[in-house]
Amino acid sequence: MSYSIAEAARRSGLSIDTLRYYERIDLLEPPARDAAGRRAYSEEDLAWLSFLTRLRTTGMPIRRMREYAKLRRRGLASAGRRKVILVEQRGAVAERIAELQACLEVLDYKIDNYDRIEQADAALHREASA
Repeated sequence: MSYSIAEAARRSGLSIDTLRYYERIDLLEPPARDAAGRRAYSEEDLAWLSFLTRLRTTGMPIRRMREYAKLRRRGLASAGRRKVILVEQRGAVAERIAELQACLEVLDYKIDNYDRIEQADAALHREASA
C-alpha cells in the first residue's frame, strides 16, 4: 500500500512541509514516486516517520537523528553505533524523567499545603459563624 504526501502527513501527524524537510536533510529517504511523479509513501516509510517522531519527542537533536539515519542506511554493519546512540538518548530521557518526577513532587507538596490552608481557613470560618 502506498500513501500520498497528504495521507502520509495525516497518518504520521507531521506536516507536509516537515515531510519535505526531513527528505531534504536526509532523515527520510526520498519515497517512491507514482506514475504521475507524486511521492508515494510506504508502510515502511510511515514506520520510520513514527520512529523519528519518537526520537524528536525524546529531545534528540536533529543532528543526532541525521547521524542515526545515515547509519541506518548502512545496514547491520552500523548496528553497534546505532545502539550506542539509543542507549545515550535513553540515559538522557531517564534523567529528564527524574527531573520531572522531582518537579511533580514539589507541585504535589505545594498543592497539599494549599489544601491544608484551605481546610484550616474553612474550619476557622465555621467556628466564627457558630
